[in-house]
Amino acid sequence: MRDIFRDSTIGQTLRFLTCKRLGIYLEESQHFKLPDGYAQTKPEPPEDAAYDPGSSASSSDKQIKPRRTEDGTILVTWYSENDPDNPHNWSFTKKLWISMLLLVYTFSVYIGSSLYTASEPDIVKIFGVSDVVASLGLSLYVIGYGVGPLLFSPLSEIPAIGRNPQYIITYILFVILCVPTSLVNNFAGLLVLRFLLGFFGSPGLATAGASYGDFCGAVEMPYVIALWGGGATLGPALGPVVGGFAVQSMNWRWSSWELLWLSGPTLLMMFIALPETSSDTILLQRAKRLRALTGRTDLKSESEIKQSQISARRITFNALIKPWEINILDPAMLFTTIYTALIYGIYYSFFESFPLVYQGIYGFNLGQIGLAFLAVLVGLIVAVIVYCAYFYFIADPKMAKAEPGTVPPEARLWPGLVATFAIPIGLFIFAWTARKSVHWIVSLVGVAISMLGVFIITQCMFIYLPFTYPKYSGSLFAANGFARSAFAAGAILYARPMFLRLGIPGGVSLLGGLTILCIFGMYTIYFFGANLRRRSKFAVS
Repeated sequence: MRDIFRDSTIGQTLRFLTCKRLGIYLEESQHFKLPDGYAQTKPEPPEDAAYDPGSSASSSDKQIKPRRTEDGTILVTWYSENDPDNPHNWSFTKKLWISMLLLVYTFSVYIGSSLYTASEPDIVKIFGVSDVVASLGLSLYVIGYGVGPLLFSPLSEIPAIGRNPQYIITYILFVILCVPTSLVNNFAGLLVLRFLLGFFGSPGLATAGASYGDFCGAVEMPYVIALWGGGATLGPALGPVVGGFAVQSMNWRWSSWELLWLSGPTLLMMFIALPETSSDTILLQRAKRLRALTGRTDLKSESEIKQSQISARRITFNALIKPWEINILDPAMLFTTIYTALIYGIYYSFFESFPLVYQGIYGFNLGQIGLAFLAVLVGLIVAVIVYCAYFYFIADPKMAKAEPGTVPPEARLWPGLVATFAIPIGLFIFAWTARKSVHWIVSLVGVAISMLGVFIITQCMFIYLPFTYPKYSGSLFAANGFARSAFAAGAILYARPMFLRLGIPGGVSLLGGLTILCIFGMYTIYFFGANLRRRSKFAVS
């Protein structure tokens, strides 16, 4: 835990204030000896060679020789295969702690979107706005955390910045903004604050997945992302539960106060116990310490060299233009964007249909409507179990037997071939059983079935994307996130008028019909995705 504190924001702050007397690194220790491969007089070592330094390390901890470039620069890397600074070598306890902290961080941002829904009835009365206008507070929050990744995702890939600064700085602003949001006395100000909350909370949604990839291996990633994704998806569903009874007993401001009470302690824990996870950033900082120690300028990390060759224009282009270019030139990518955006919008449409069904038809009060969202929890629990079981019993053994690099990205979509049917089935159950003559539990079963499909499809897409175009995976995730958020924000606004005009059976059936069309798309990209990608001019280039 000592190194966690040292590498956290407060640890780095104390290092700066004490002129590096506190929280010293190995290279700053009096007993540190420069590894043989970093000496200027040494001949160029083989690129992938390793050596045993003798008494300084055990035979099981092979040392890694640094590579030299053509201009004589020594590329700073890990000192050994078991280098404790390498995130993949961190202890299970350390990985578990960071994983849980990132999960709570992400959860606090996601639940902040729907906590607001419990306050909407009071906002309509107090500010004299319509139901649709009141829902802008939810819609703008969702838009905010869709726009944010377009800026923050590229920044997190710059080694000189890393993951932590954007996490901490933006989350501090998020927590601070919770206070005026709880005290604001005009509707326009409330809307502006809600958008800013979503915007500054977005790094957890945009970059946390990349942070998990920093310290988790390929085998662990599906399980870790499934648990993280389950918690993130659960956040909006628990918002009405957490906020409903509080707002009903107190007033509409309590939903914002609850967000502060959750995010404040989370920020404190991140401030004192969240280390940097990016290997590129860690090695860059190591290279700086070695240069300070030796006075030499030929010691650089590979990420440092690459960073010097990247212009702000190129970063902006890759973040804002390239993912949409890929979507246009690769129909498989375009479908994944449309499909995930559609099901995300359907998920958020529940926040408008639930009051109409469970208050309008079954007479639930505000708190009981929130409890109805626990059907989402049931669906997610089943989905996580099924999804993880698939990887443990089927996918992992099968991929272990395959030659490295021979497993196509489409292999990750297999669970989606079954789950894609669950979404329309659940929606049609919800649509046609939400009536007074049928017990309310039946319609909630439909919601749970639909959410099972939504979760598994989303997870399949999240694993599929980085394997298709690894070089642009971060930008593709950001573009996909923006599309999801934009469609969800629109769904929040159009859902209530649609349900009032078409009725719950007609409106939900319309959405279910669209997901039926996506079943054909799902099977198309599974069987023909590789061929479509080969024909893409962009993929070839």
